[in-house]
Amino acid sequence: MKKLFFVVICSSTVFLHACQDSASTSTESPKSAEEKMAGQSGVQDDVSQKNVVQIAVGSKDHSTLVAAVKAAELVDVLSNTGPFTVFAPTNAAFDKLPAGTVEGLIKPEKKDALTDILQYHVSVGVYKADAFKDGQVIGQVNGSNITIQVKDGKVTINGGATIVASIPASNGIIHVIDVVLLPPATKN
Repeated sequence: MKKLFFVVICSSTVFLHACQDSASTSTESPKSAEEKMAGQSGVQDDVSQKNVVQIAVGSKDHSTLVAAVKAAELVDVLSNTGPFTVFAPTNAAFDKLPAGTVEGLIKPEKKDALTDILQYHVSVGVYKADAFKDGQVIGQVNGSNITIQVKDGKVTINGGATIVASIPASNGIIHVIDVVLLPPATKN
């Protein structure tokens, strides 16, 4: 019995030593800090339905929105499971803002204001356009509400932004809108 125990211990030691040696001579390069830190947005999946961020990235009409989401560091959050309803302003919607507004908001010192605006475009849950009711109030991620208006089959948000298209995503739905939603001023 002592001989068997000794053989098992010796074999285990040799095996562990061999594994350690092969690990130290591996030809794989170590992962960069960025690769190690990648969140949900770093997951490579070319088979599943795209999430809200992947859809926006693939749209030539949403490059300003994508740049803003990146500047606010919300890519990973919006790549998660959700479900999310994203009211996604087009580039033309951002162009309607006063000159310099977008450029100013993308600056690092304006990250909080940018985040507030972007979160005002996101609801938790999936709200399909055909289920909206006139006067419906929906809470947004930033803590404020939007109000839906439905008239003659046309859906608008806060009396101004019109839903021009709806795109299902793996983690929710995107409603393409023609106006940037600005959160109400906070009362102090």
